[in-house]
Amino acid sequence: MSALTGAKPLFRVAIGQDRRNIAPWVMLISVLSATSIIAYRWIFTDLSDRQALSLTLAANPALELVFGPARDLLTNDGFNAWRAGMLGCFFAALMAILTVVRNSRADEDSCQAELIASGIITRQARLAVAVGMAMVAGVALGVLSFLLTWAFGGGITSTLLISAMFTSSAWMFAAVAALCVQLGSDARAASSLAIGTLGFTYVLRGWFDSSEAPGWTEWLTPFGWLSRTRAAVDNDPLPLLAALGFTVVLLAVAMRLQARRDFGMGLVSSRPGPATAPRLGVWSLAWRLNRGSALTWLLSFAFLGMVFGNIAPTASRLITENPAIRVIMASGARTQAELTFGFVATIQQVIGIIAAVAGAQVAMRFREEEVDFRAEPLLAAPLRRAKHLAATVLVALGISGAGMVTAGLVMAVVASRGSDQLAFGDVWLQAVCTTVAVWLLVSVSLMLVAAKPVVRFAGWIVIVATFGITLLGPTFKFPEWALDISPLHHVPVVVAPDRAWGELGWLGLVTVGLLAIAFVGYRRRDVI
Repeated sequence: MSALTGAKPLFRVAIGQDRRNIAPWVMLISVLSATSIIAYRWIFTDLSDRQALSLTLAANPALELVFGPARDLLTNDGFNAWRAGMLGCFFAALMAILTVVRNSRADEDSCQAELIASGIITRQARLAVAVGMAMVAGVALGVLSFLLTWAFGGGITSTLLISAMFTSSAWMFAAVAALCVQLGSDARAASSLAIGTLGFTYVLRGWFDSSEAPGWTEWLTPFGWLSRTRAAVDNDPLPLLAALGFTVVLLAVAMRLQARRDFGMGLVSSRPGPATAPRLGVWSLAWRLNRGSALTWLLSFAFLGMVFGNIAPTASRLITENPAIRVIMASGARTQAELTFGFVATIQQVIGIIAAVAGAQVAMRFREEEVDFRAEPLLAAPLRRAKHLAATVLVALGISGAGMVTAGLVMAVVASRGSDQLAFGDVWLQAVCTTVAVWLLVSVSLMLVAAKPVVRFAGWIVIVATFGITLLGPTFKFPEWALDISPLHHVPVVVAPDRAWGELGWLGLVTVGLLAIAFVGYRRRDVI
């Protein structure tokens, strides 16, 4: 038997079963690239508009942190490289991680891998199939992205390189996920390790790009290697060789560990449980189910607060050097301090999106407990459905709110020490106000999971749409009614002279209404 005996028939079956999970990722990332070309031609029709866009975005550290450096915004391809380049690579990496974990370690946890292993198939073949599916998905993404973007007017060379970046990102993080599968004690732990690595490297790249770090720091993160291609400017494909080497090395290590690891176990073993069963109520049970991810999220938010707090003084200097930044941030600000605080408010909107993801993850875990038949025994006891759901609602809102407050607190400490224009109380209060909008986004996911779980994926769509409207809406000159769709657009800037505190009250009322629908819907629907 060879090391990959049985891989071919298993791959055919697995890709047939999982194609519906992979196809939406491939399509959405490809559309992200193609629509960049369409939107640029439609909105920025003449040279003066494009020069104004280039002037504002090139000096905006908030958007640079998320989308990467804006190197050339006077051409279609340059705009596409900025808007879809790094963001598309991030989502391609996330697609690869979820694909590998779902088709490797998750199958071990569900005992499906045990049935497969009873046939003529090697251990390495099972991991190779999962990684191969992610790599094929990366190639399909590259091909479809190139064809769609080129069809809508993208240049051949630049579009080809951007598409290759997407494929390289998927390959690299498929290898990262393959390694994390060997380390984590279960699928959830493996996913947390891999996604945590993805988030850390992406934020690190953003920190280097937006803090005037030396050029050599780009080599310290995989996303920096992709950025060094300078798509649509230099079009240098050589840095992609580093991504290929990184993939090969990690896969070799993962395959060797796969051959040595105990089936169903991880090299980093989980802690043994208590000798006697604890007496848990529904409230403490909801917390125990999510406390591992909650602590990880809180540490991540503290890190984000530190990173963004250090960037804030840099933003102050850039605003001083480039007054045109008023167009994109802090519209209507009358003083230099208000302009600087506009950057802080924008950054906290980004943190708010991440906090909403943390809360939505708790809501999705509630549905997982139902699907895995762990909710039925609880409800068979004298436990009301309202109380069962209320425990999850409390944890979801608590984690997202604590994350915002933690990030705001650390950011306030760091930023106030680095800039005389930022007061500790103002920065922290802005984070508290943003929490109200975050809770509205989390309540959408809770409502869908509780009342109509078949469409729960729409909760993620709402978060992604809010991200796009909030950060890109002003750039693309969205009408006011479109900007109003985003809850974050209604959060007042606390240092503004005309702040509208009443907006927070309306956000709170909508949140309460959504939660009321969640409780009514959960009481009336079937558990499974």
